[in-house]
Amino acid sequence: MRPLTERPSEERRAGGTLGPRDKPWEGDEEERPHSLSDHLSIEGYASLFWTRDLNDDVTAAGAFAESLAAGAPVKMLHQHDEAEPIGVWDEVFEDAKGLFVRGRILRTTPRGRLVAALVEAGALDGLSIGFRQVKARTQGRLRVLSRVELWEVSIVTFPMLPGARLTLSSGSA
Repeated sequence: MRPLTERPSEERRAGGTLGPRDKPWEGDEEERPHSLSDHLSIEGYASLFWTRDLNDDVTAAGAFAESLAAGAPVKMLHQHDEAEPIGVWDEVFEDAKGLFVRGRILRTTPRGRLVAALVEAGALDGLSIGFRQVKARTQGRLRVLSRVELWEVSIVTFPMLPGARLTLSSGSA
């Protein structure tokens, strides 16, 4: 792989060395693989109300309301890895169905580029929430979450809530 500052020449494409005509990318946006402002717009439900997940958790409607009203940012991560955020959630809100998120995977980091490519290829489409339980009750085998502090929403391979999926949204660069 060549650095982004290097422009391919005919000699380079043919397997030769860089020639005197090779210059850094100078406004040649059509040939540049990705500019630093590139992103991939996604959206989906990170949680569905009154739906049991694989851990026997059920989220009650309104469980995120206080956390969202507090205004703390919700991080976008890959596989719940807090060491490398991969983008930003521009919208996070509850509706009648669940917790809806809309955001941008940023291609400015290697992990962001990887995740964006996997999402575009259809290999990665799960969403999963990272939270702290504030209030819950037990109902048989189920833990019913009535209030949680939402920390992050991750793009994951296998979501605990199988219906928590993302899709591409308009606005992808």
